Formats: sequence, C-alpha cells, structure tokens
Amino acid sequence: MSKNQDLLVIGHTALDYIIKVEKFPVANTAATIENMKNFHGGAAANVAMVGGTLGLKTSLVSAVGANFLDSDYHMKMKELNINTDSMIVVEDEETPTAFVMTDKNHDQVFYFYWGAGKNFEHSNPPKKAIEKTQAVHLATGSPEFNYNSSIIGKKEDKIVSFDPGQDLHMYSSEKLEKVINNCTILFGNHHEIKRILKSLATDINGLKGLGPKIVVKTCGKDGSIVYSPDKKIKVDSIYRPAIDPTGAGDSYRAGFLYSYLNGNSLEKCAKFASSVSSFIVEKEGCQTNIPSYEEVKDRMNNFYNK
Repeated sequence: MSKNQDLLVIGHTALDYIIKVEKFPVANTAATIENMKNFHGGAAANVAMVGGTLGLKTSLVSAVGANFLDSDYHMKMKELNINTDSMIVVEDEETPTAFVMTDKNHDQVFYFYWGAGKNFEHSNPPKKAIEKTQAVHLATGSPEFNYNSSIIGKKEDKIVSFDPGQDLHMYSSEKLEKVINNCTILFGNHHEIKRILKSLATDINGLKGLGPKIVVKTCGKDGSIVYSPDKKIKVDSIYRPAIDPTGAGDSYRAGFLYSYLNGNSLEKCAKFASSVSSFIVEKEGCQTNIPSYEEVKDRMNNFYNK
C-alpha cells in the first residue's frame, strides 16, 4: 500500500438491485415491479469510487466473495487506483447484495444480504491501512469492526468520519456512543440524525459534546446543514430531476471529504458535496454518473455564485 493515502473507506461493497414500484406493498399483498436493474454499489464502495474519481488517493476495506476479485467491479476500482490490498476475501460466500425499492414518491425500502460481510465480525481492523492514510471513513458495515477501527483511527490522530446509514438499527445506544466518541465528523440524513439524538437522549449540542467536531445532516431536496463547533451552516441543494436517489448520500459524503481534506471552509465543503450528489441522482445506479472534479466545480460555481 502506498505510504500516503488520502482516504481509507471501511464498510460494504455490494451489488445493487434497483427496483422501481408504484407503491410499496403491505404485508400479505404483492406489488408489480415496474423496472429492475443491477448496479455496482455498497455505501463504502460508493464513497471510494466517487473519491477516487475526484482525485483522492483512496483505499477500500470490504468483505467480499472470492469471485469479486475477477469481477468487472473490481477492475473498475483498479482503473481508479483504489487500493484493495486489505480487502477481506471470503471463500464460499457471495459478495453482499442490496435490494433497493423506490416508489413514485422517491421513498425507499432497503433489503440487504450480508453474505461475505458477516466475516467483518471475525476480522481484525486494518491497522496498517489506517496508519498510512490521512482520513478514515466508516460507512455501513459491522458495528464492532467500525468501533475497533475508530479506536485505532483516533489513537493514530486521523480524521475519522462516521456514517452508520441504514445500519443504524444495528447499533446499541452504547456502541453508537462509543463510535461517535472517536469520530471527527458525523454524517447522517435528517431521519438518521433524529434517530441518533433519540437513541442517545441528547440534542445537537450534546451530540457535538460526545466527540465529533462537525455534524453534517443531509435533508434531500432541502439541502444540508453543517453544525460546526461555533455555528450552524445551511446550504441549499442543487435541484436536478431525480431519476434515482440511490447513492446520493454516499456521493455527498465523498464530496464533502474531498473538499475538507483539501482545506476548504465547511460551507464550501457542503456546496461541493451538494454539487457532487446532484450528478448522481440524474441516472439510475450509485456509480453510473460520477462527475469529474471539473464538472463539479463548474456546476457549483454556476449555482452558488449566481
């Protein structure tokens, strides 16, 4: 592994089945699938792929099936120079698979098959990879693996960002607080931040007091809010007709971290992140419309500098 990585992403690499329905069925009923496609995904891999495309020297640690190594997905990671040397490869298991259902209102329901991801629980955190990077992003994955990785990240004085995402329900209040204690930046959408505050019986100020210097709350079409140590920063979203919202949050995190690691203000980080995510929603799949740095910069300047 290179001695100087910008960003190490830890969590799921997955195959995504993006399914569109008119409305979600209730129990004991059926719904017709209007469209279904298979894409590359997984929250950690999404962040790594976007980060790599933007220009970050990126590493990725996921638990995958043995057939992943010969896949087109792995080949695309290699084309972006994403370092996968510390991947957890599990024989006789499938790479994690997500089934993402979106209705006509763009609400979503997720089903996730962990497959090889179950081996996170029996694996040691990637200490050497953490030592050789500037920042560690903990995405969806094993709470225990993320916690153990956060301990090393904090001990090594790394920037540690944390986004439990749809795996938030897997964290006990105690485990959630322990990971948050070790992180620099906490990411969540408005639903997740609300659940975190309820789980920990606190408010935003109390949450910041637990460890993170920065709390970033994304609010879909309503933009995002960054809570810094001394102020609250509200940034509008960039409206684009949404073909598929899947992966927009992951791309926002990658964009924010790219800008943050390049020394920009928190407001500019949020604007850059919003610009990145605006591209992702324009096409189906998390990684089918990843923009270049120049494309993001142009859209950000055109929208926010009106």
